[in-house]
Amino acid sequence: MFEKNKLCKLLNIQYPIFQGGMAWIGTAELASAVSNAGGLGIIGAGHMPPDMLRTEIQKTKKWTKKPFGVNIMLMSPFVKEVMQVVLEERVPVITTGAGNPGEYIPAMKEIGSKVIPVVASVALAKRLVRTGVDAVIAEGLESRGHIGEITTMSLVPQIVDAVDVPVIAAGGIGDARGVLAAFALGAVGVQMGTRFVLSDECIAHENYKKLVLKARDRSTVVTGRSTGHPVRVLANKLTRKFEELEKAGTAPEELEKLGAGKLNLATHKGDVVNGSVMIGQISGMLNEIKPVKQIITDIVSQIDGELNRIENSCK
Repeated sequence: MFEKNKLCKLLNIQYPIFQGGMAWIGTAELASAVSNAGGLGIIGAGHMPPDMLRTEIQKTKKWTKKPFGVNIMLMSPFVKEVMQVVLEERVPVITTGAGNPGEYIPAMKEIGSKVIPVVASVALAKRLVRTGVDAVIAEGLESRGHIGEITTMSLVPQIVDAVDVPVIAAGGIGDARGVLAAFALGAVGVQMGTRFVLSDECIAHENYKKLVLKARDRSTVVTGRSTGHPVRVLANKLTRKFEELEKAGTAPEELEKLGAGKLNLATHKGDVVNGSVMIGQISGMLNEIKPVKQIITDIVSQIDGELNRIENSCK
């Protein structure tokens, strides 16, 4: 089906489906499963120390012989050391977020890695394309975790029109309808994070997954706007405290301290009351935990049916 797809050819993958590089839960287990199923699995480096990231990369290499990636958060205190690890391990695909990877691009290109930054605006996309990136991930505010200010439906076509590299759509995509919508907007691939949280291979705590299964269309909120680093999460005791402090004018540094360690508290300790349950707006449409391979197979197999439905609705 995707034999002529630009992204599949560029990365040597079967399906133009990326797994979002999610901190703490985008581990070797999930990344290797997505790559083995024909997509592009991505290890989420987050704030991982370099030694931990190296271990995850080496486990992924052991569990899959297909291309995979690492997402590097450029705000990480370990960013330089982490970047050195991905270079030494010759990671095939490197995605980046929360900053400009420009200074690292020559080294990444030198080892043959494909460089694909996450962008939330046309201006950033254009600036990074000039540095020589291979593609961009246009991520709308519907997504989990750190977000921008523009919706996927508005952002993707504007970035497609502004740059001459492949564009991957992210944010609010979790089924065949979302994939087709992304292609209709001009993207050549999609990135999904929330959909893969509810997979057998995702190591997120059972409590985390159960809370996501209970989510509805209005269950997520955005905290941290006053810090300059807004985050989409499920509403809970932590978010209410955060909102109270933001309304009271608490300094951004204090708010950042409140959020420190809270994602791990939810993903690994299972405290979904006081922890940060990062998840996207599509969580309200997800009601089942499946193996990664089934998630991808279901989406791909449903595309033809959705195309027929669209064709019939246009007659």
